[in-house]
Amino acid sequence: MKEKETVAEPADRQIASDAQVLSAQLAALRGRLFPPSAQKTLRPFTSGEAAKLIGVSDGYLRQLSISGEGPSPEIGAGGRRLYTLADVNALRRHLAAQGGAKARHYIRHRQPGEHLQVIAITNFKGGSGKTTTAAHLAQYLALQGYRTLAVDLDPQASLSALFGYQPELDLTGNDTLYGAIRYDEERVALASVIRPTYFDGLDIVPGNLELQEFEHTTPQHLVRRAQTGGDLFFARVQQAILSVEANYDVVVIDCPPQLGYLTLSALCAATSVVVTVHPQMLDVASMSQFLFMTADLLSVVREAGGALNFDFLRYLITRYEPNDGPQTQIAGFLRTQFGERVLTAPMLKSTAISDAGLSKQTLYEVGRENFNRATYDRAYEALNAVNAEIEALMAQSWGRRA
Repeated sequence: MKEKETVAEPADRQIASDAQVLSAQLAALRGRLFPPSAQKTLRPFTSGEAAKLIGVSDGYLRQLSISGEGPSPEIGAGGRRLYTLADVNALRRHLAAQGGAKARHYIRHRQPGEHLQVIAITNFKGGSGKTTTAAHLAQYLALQGYRTLAVDLDPQASLSALFGYQPELDLTGNDTLYGAIRYDEERVALASVIRPTYFDGLDIVPGNLELQEFEHTTPQHLVRRAQTGGDLFFARVQQAILSVEANYDVVVIDCPPQLGYLTLSALCAATSVVVTVHPQMLDVASMSQFLFMTADLLSVVREAGGALNFDFLRYLITRYEPNDGPQTQIAGFLRTQFGERVLTAPMLKSTAISDAGLSKQTLYEVGRENFNRATYDRAYEALNAVNAEIEALMAQSWGRRA
């Protein structure tokens, strides 16, 4: 007897089913990792870590605690003093309030005349470390005391996931930047979209698939604008960010991995750009095409009246393995071609960063005790070197001494 043939499920239903299964498992994983509220929190810092962040000695911090100045630390096992990032920032404000030449050393906020720094992290080839770079840079700047806004402009929302948001569960309509740049009457103020994170001083504009709507509706807007006039599409992200500029010192934008209207708008809003490059020949060839396409599109924007004066444009070598001969050759090739526009410090490929990512965390969130210490220290120092270099470029653009 001939067996009855199994009727294949339509592809759209099969994919939708897989998406639902995966989403449910991710939600369950988050519930196990971050109970009971399933919200991420940032670990406390030891007195030594807190002192280093503030820029004082551990002994001085201990003396402040003994004399009752500033917030009281939590006392952990063995009498260890533990500080939250909010405590660290409160101590910065306390020390700055005492005045003197070091006041500005403790509070690094923008001063009058210093413009908002908007840094776009971009490349249209996936796997270049773009989101990892954006997340660690935003967290580093918050740890240094800058008022920071992270913007997830990627519909895949990897940056949002790192910060504890599961897009299909935690976000509804108008919860992304699209809500503030859309073309219809449902447009909202960016301030209503911004959400706090578990890093004191760091907020986020989360992303999800809704962002893709901007790619679909912009061509329709361009047709209408040709007939009736109207605003320029590429200025909308910039206008949205400027509406909240008084609240921040720096904005870090994680761009989509393609050169569409969202990425183009982010580049037009940016005051600085970091292009991530994985040192493999195919990735470098891809970057070449990315640069050609970007140059062509930005020239059209400039001719239409857009301002494209970056404080700095830098290439960041990511996922770098120093013992890999071909990678070292390609890194040297890039430095020969672009000179100082290639950041001196590369972002190392590290199992510490990968292992932290398994629990949707970054290296700034996990404790050193959870890793092989040599591996952790090597990755941590590399991250800090990259981010400190970008911080120095920010300071230079403000006319400050690094």
